[in-house]
Amino acid sequence: MTMPAWPGSWTPGSHTADGVTHPTYRRGTGPGVVVVHEIPGLTAEVIGFADELVEAGYTVVLPHLFGETGRPMSVGQVAKVLPKVCINREFTVMAAGETSPVVAWLRDLARSLHDELGGPGVGALGMCLTGGFALAMAVDTSVAAPVLCQPSLPFPVGRRRAADLGLSPADLDVVKQRGCSVLGLQFEKDPTTGTRFDTLDRELGDAFIRVDLPGRGHSTVTVHRRQEAVDRVLGFFDDLLSG
Repeated sequence: MTMPAWPGSWTPGSHTADGVTHPTYRRGTGPGVVVVHEIPGLTAEVIGFADELVEAGYTVVLPHLFGETGRPMSVGQVAKVLPKVCINREFTVMAAGETSPVVAWLRDLARSLHDELGGPGVGALGMCLTGGFALAMAVDTSVAAPVLCQPSLPFPVGRRRAADLGLSPADLDVVKQRGCSVLGLQFEKDPTTGTRFDTLDRELGDAFIRVDLPGRGHSTVTVHRRQEAVDRVLGFFDDLLSG
C-alpha cells in the first residue's frame, strides 16, 4: 500500500479487517485513543488536536478514511471530498436507524489497540460526519470512553433524521445495556447536529454527558476549537482510561 504523505513524527501503518484496509497514523505512549477525522480528511486542525492528546499522555491512532492529509480545513476541500463520501458505501449519510458499514472496521481497530495496550479500554472520538461513529464503536467492550463531537449523520433533513443517532436499534440496545459513559459536545446553535443530543438524553439518561457550547460554531475541538471542549475531552479520557 502506498501511504499518503504525512507531516511530523507520526508513524504510518495500516489496518485490515474483513478484507477492508485503511491507512493509519500513530504517535504517543499511554492509554489508546482512536480519533476519527471529520470532513474533509486528516486536516492540519485534526492533527493539531491529536498532538494535544499525545502531549497529554495518550497513544493516538488516526485512521485515514477519506480526503487528503495535512491540508488546512477549507470550503474548497469540503466541496471536493463531500460528494465522494456521500456515494461511498462505507458511509450511511441519509438513512435513519442504520450503522455505517465502516464502523465494523473501526471497532476492529479499537479492539486491536486495546489487545496491544491493555487497561480498561480505549477512547474513541468522532467528529462531524464521523461523530456518531464513536457511539457505534462502543458496541465493542474495548471502547471504554466514546466521545461524540458535533455528530452530523444522518444529515438532519426532516425531523426523523435530525433526531436519529446514526446507528441501528440493535447497536443502540447494546450501548444502553453496557451503560458506559458517553461524552457529547456541540455548539448550541449548530444546525448540523439536529436534535440528536435530545435523543441521547432520552436514550442514555445519566450516562450521557452533554456539553453545549454557546454560539453557532461547528468543529468543537478543531477549526472552532474551544478550550472548554478540549478540557472536557481530556478530563473524560483521564477519568475512564487511566485505571
